[in-house]
Amino acid sequence: MTMEEIFRGTKEFKQEVFEKVQLELNQFGLWIYNANVKQLVDVRGHEYFSYLGQKTQMEAANQARVDVAEAKMKGEIGSKLRDGQTQQNAAKIDAETKIISTQRQGDGKKEEIKVRTAVKVFENLKEAEVAEANAELAKKKAGWAKEAHVAEVEANKAVALRDAELQKEVERMNALTMTEKLKAEFLSKASVEYETKVQEANWELYKKQKAAEAYLYEKEKEAEAQKAAAEAAFFGRKQKVDGDFYAKLKEAEGLKALAEAQGTYIRTLLDAMGGDYAALRDYLMISGGMFQEVAKINAQAVHGLQPKISIWTNGGHGQGEAGGTDAMKEVAGVYKMLPPLFKTVQEQTGMLPPAWMGAMTDKN
Repeated sequence: MTMEEIFRGTKEFKQEVFEKVQLELNQFGLWIYNANVKQLVDVRGHEYFSYLGQKTQMEAANQARVDVAEAKMKGEIGSKLRDGQTQQNAAKIDAETKIISTQRQGDGKKEEIKVRTAVKVFENLKEAEVAEANAELAKKKAGWAKEAHVAEVEANKAVALRDAELQKEVERMNALTMTEKLKAEFLSKASVEYETKVQEANWELYKKQKAAEAYLYEKEKEAEAQKAAAEAAFFGRKQKVDGDFYAKLKEAEGLKALAEAQGTYIRTLLDAMGGDYAALRDYLMISGGMFQEVAKINAQAVHGLQPKISIWTNGGHGQGEAGGTDAMKEVAGVYKMLPPLFKTVQEQTGMLPPAWMGAMTDKN
C-alpha cells in the first residue's frame, strides 16, 4: 500500500497488517486477538502527513462547494423546467378543451337534428296508423251491421222452421197415441195370457232350482262327511305310524345302548387278556355255550341212523412183482371194492345198484 492509501484507509491497513503478521505467527501457535494503529505523525522537518491532511481537507471543502453549486444549479434548472412544462401543459389543455368543446357542440346539434327527424318520422307513422285504424274500424262496422241483419233474417226463418217442426211432432205424437190405444185394446188379452204363462214357467224353474240346490246341498254334506271320515282314518293311521316309529326308535336306542355295553364289555375282556384276540374268542365261545351247541347239533344229525363201518382191502402183494401186471391188479382191486361198497350203501340208504352192475348175494 502507498502512504496515501495508508493515510486514507487506516482500517484497510490494519486488516492487511493482521493478515500478514498472523501468517508468520501461525507456525508458533500464536493468535492476534486485537491490535491498534497509532496516529500517523510527521517527523520534524517533514510535514508529509500534515500536507496530506490539508489536501484532504481542501479537497473535501472544494467538493462540498461543487456539490452545493451543482445542487443549486439543478434546483434552478428544475424549477424553470417545471414552470415551462406547466405553462406548456396548460396551453395544451386549453387548446384541447376548446377542440373538445367545439366537437361537443357539433355533436349536440347533430343529435338534436337527429332527434327532431326521428320525432317527425314517428309522428307521421302514428298518423298513418291512426288513419289505417279508422279505415279498419269503418270496415268492421259495416261487416258487423251486415252480420246483424243476416242474423235477424236467419232468426226469423229459424222461428218459422221450428214452428213447423213442432207442429209435425205434435201430429206424429197424436198418431202414435191412437196406435197405442188400438194396440192396447187388441193385445190386452194376449198380454194377460203371456204374463200367466211366464209366471207358470218361472214357478217351474224355481221348483227345479230348489230341487237342484237341495240335491247339491245333500252331496256337499256327503262329501264333507267322507272328508271327515278320511281325515279321521288318516289321523288314526298317522298315530299308528307315529307309535310304530316311536317303538322302532326306542328299540334302536336300546340296541345301540346294548351294542355300546357289549363293546365296552369286550374291550374290558380284551384288555384283561392282554390284547390276545384268540384267547378272547375262545372265552366268548365257551361262555356262550357254542361248543355244547355244536355237539348237540351233530348228535341230532346222526340220531337214529345206526351207521355201520365197513373196512375192506384189495389184498396185499409183494413189491417185487413184475410191472406188467400192475394195471390188471388195480382193475381187479376196484372190482373187489365194489361189492362191499354197494352193501354199505344198501344198508344205510336202502338203495340197490342197477341190474346191469350185477346182483349181490346175502352171505352171513
